[in-house]
Amino acid sequence: MTRPMVNQDICRQFAALLSYPGADLSRTTAACLERLQADHPQAAEQLQAFADFLATTNRARIEEIFTATFDLQPLCHPYIGYQLCGESQQRTMFLLELKKLYREHGFTAGEDLPDHLPQVLNFFAVAEDEAARAELLNDGLRPALDKLLDGFDDPQHPYRALLGALQAYLNETGTAGAKEVAS
Repeated sequence: MTRPMVNQDICRQFAALLSYPGADLSRTTAACLERLQADHPQAAEQLQAFADFLATTNRARIEEIFTATFDLQPLCHPYIGYQLCGESQQRTMFLLELKKLYREHGFTAGEDLPDHLPQVLNFFAVAEDEAARAELLNDGLRPALDKLLDGFDDPQHPYRALLGALQAYLNETGTAGAKEVAS
C-alpha cells in the first residue's frame, strides 16, 4: 500500500501557520484543518489543539508565545540546518546546498535564511522534482522536526501541537512525491 503524497496546498498552509502570526492565522488554521480531517486524522487531531488555542487566546498573547517559543529558545529555533548541525560549518554547507537546490528549481526563499521551516515548506509547495523533495524531506525536514519537538518541555504547548500536526501529516504521506491534485 502506498501512502498519499505531500499536498502542495497543505504545505503552503503549514508554512503560513509556522510564520510570525498574522491576521489570517485562524482562517488558515481552519482551512488546513478542513483539508486534513478526511485523510489525515492524527494530524487533524493535533492541529485541532492549536485551533483551540487560537480560539481562546488574543492576538498579542499569540505573538508573545510565538516569539518566546521560536526566537528565544535555542532548542526550538525553526531552522532545519540549525536543528541538524547547530551553528557549524556543516550548517553553512547545508545552507549553500539549499540555496543551490532552490535556484535549480526557480524558487526564491524570501528574506529569511533558506533553512527556515516555512521557507522549506514553501519550497515543497512549488517544487515539481519528486526526488529533490523526497531527499529534503527524509534527510532534512523529518529529522529536524524530531529535534524541534524534543525541545518542548510542555507536551501541551500550542506550537508543539502545530509541529506535531505537521510531523504526523508528513509521516502519513510518505515521501514528497509528485504534486497531489487539489480537491
